[in-house]
Formats: sequence, C-alpha cells, structure tokens
Amino acid sequence: METSPKLFNPTALTQYLEDHHHMQYEKDLLNEILQSIQNNDTRKLAWFAQFGETLRLIVFNVNAYRKGLQFGFTDIRFDPYGWLKRPTFLDQQELHFGLTEQDRYGSYSTITIGRGLNHIWTYGLSVSYGTAGSSSGICVYGQVFSSKEETLKQALQKLRAMMVEKVGNIDTTNYNQKIILATLKSIADMEVSQVQLSLF
Repeated sequence: METSPKLFNPTALTQYLEDHHHMQYEKDLLNEILQSIQNNDTRKLAWFAQFGETLRLIVFNVNAYRKGLQFGFTDIRFDPYGWLKRPTFLDQQELHFGLTEQDRYGSYSTITIGRGLNHIWTYGLSVSYGTAGSSSGICVYGQVFSSKEETLKQALQKLRAMMVEKVGNIDTTNYNQKIILATLKSIADMEVSQVQLSLF
C-alpha cells in the first residue's frame, strides 16, 4: 500500500489530533506518525500505511499489533472490515467458579488463561454476580505474566477481590449473595488444590 498524501498531510494530522479526544496511546502514535512526516521518513510512513486507510484504523491496528508483540504474535492480517485479526492464544484453559452445575442457571464466573507464541501468559475474566457482571475475554491487552501459575494466581486474586467487594450488597437482584459466596468458595477450593499440586 502506498502512503496517502492526504492521510499523512501534517496539517490534516495536526487537525485530527486537535479535533478529537484521544487516549494517551493514540496521541503517542499520532505524534509518532507526525514525527515521521516531519523527518520525511518514507519507510516508516509506508509501514504505518499498511495498517489501514484511515488514521483511526492505523492507530488502533498499530496499537493492537504492538500489544501482540508482547506475546510473540507477529502476523499482520486483517478482517474484511480492515481491523487487525485477533491472534489465538495457545494452551487455553477455561475455569468455572460459582454454583454447582445443577444450580448455575448460567450464572457463574470464568477465568480463561492462555499463552502467546513466546510463552508469555495472560488471562480473560468473565464475572457474574447474578444479574450484574462484566466480561473481558483473553486478548493482547491483558496483563503479562511469565508463567501459567502466576497468571492463575493473579486472576484468582482479582476475581476474589471483585466478589468480596459485593458481599452483603443490599441489591440482591444484581448481586445474588448465594452466587457470590459460592464463587468465593470455588476460588478457595482452587487455591487449595494449587497448593497441593505444588507439593508434589
């Protein structure tokens, strides 16, 4: 893909920076592009240009690509809409926490752990308090860990802290205490089993 004169016009890029509310990483990337324009670094501009046909696409795709590098993912491939394809984490394992299978009714929390090509690990966390909850799948934006054990340990601590915060909440529709307490018990059971495994 050739660099677009309009796309990498310094006046237009400066205007784009000023006209939008950007997160810090977006500002940094846009300023990096602007610096490349000012330095007439055509090689670097061509590298940026391969990530999309608009500044928005380029910024999001470059950020995703660089995050992926932390896990050893180097492929540059795009979906039909121009977004960088999400890499697949290896050795993924999904763990369930909460009520027993008979009582779940779909209300349980999960931790998904996996590793990149370079054996760097991360996790995704789906939290259910009953009706309320949150979910963030495993992805390149997650925390970085050097081992599976450390990843699971940190994920369990995060899930426990989120559950403990809702213990005793008077909104029992959104924060079902039975589910919360069952999840805390599941976490404790998992931690005991991890300790036992480490002894052998």
